[in-house]
Amino acid sequence: RKSVRLKLNTIKSEFAGRNVLLVDDSVVRGTTATEIIQMARDAGANKVYLTSAAPPIRYPNIYGIDIPTREELVAYDRNEDQIAEKLGCDWVVYQELNDLEAAVREAGENPEQAYESSCFSGTYVTGERINDPYFTKLHDLRNDTAKLKKLESTGSVQAGLPPGSHDGCENLSNDKRGRPRSA
Repeated sequence: RKSVRLKLNTIKSEFAGRNVLLVDDSVVRGTTATEIIQMARDAGANKVYLTSAAPPIRYPNIYGIDIPTREELVAYDRNEDQIAEKLGCDWVVYQELNDLEAAVREAGENPEQAYESSCFSGTYVTGERINDPYFTKLHDLRNDTAKLKKLESTGSVQAGLPPGSHDGCENLSNDKRGRPRSA
């Protein structure tokens, strides 16, 4: 939460008393969207609407992007009204998958091109389904609880802070830009 507020600011005079439409490229867990929506409300917006340029991400994509397990996705097993309620906005609208694929086909060189869109549709190129043993095993290994337990078992978790947070700051030992470090 803190990092979103460090990166983004609201200009109260632009929000106060107005209905606001926020646009995001995609909404995965919903944590950033929730914070931005709250910032708009704190700045005095009457109503806050959210639109996503991507369809709702309802399923994990195990073939490239390490998307969280399905229960961690804000759109999993929720309709748009339920998502809006969860995010704290008045209304949410998503890009339709068919429209997105049609637009990309139209802009591309191969109009018959098929796309890997499992995170939106739940249809995987290998034919597996979301409740197959393979997905169950991945869920058991990748969910937030499993990751936290692994970090706790190695002593890598600082009390009260999310894993890797460094209290919201990047660890200086990760700075590879060759800057001199103060003693």
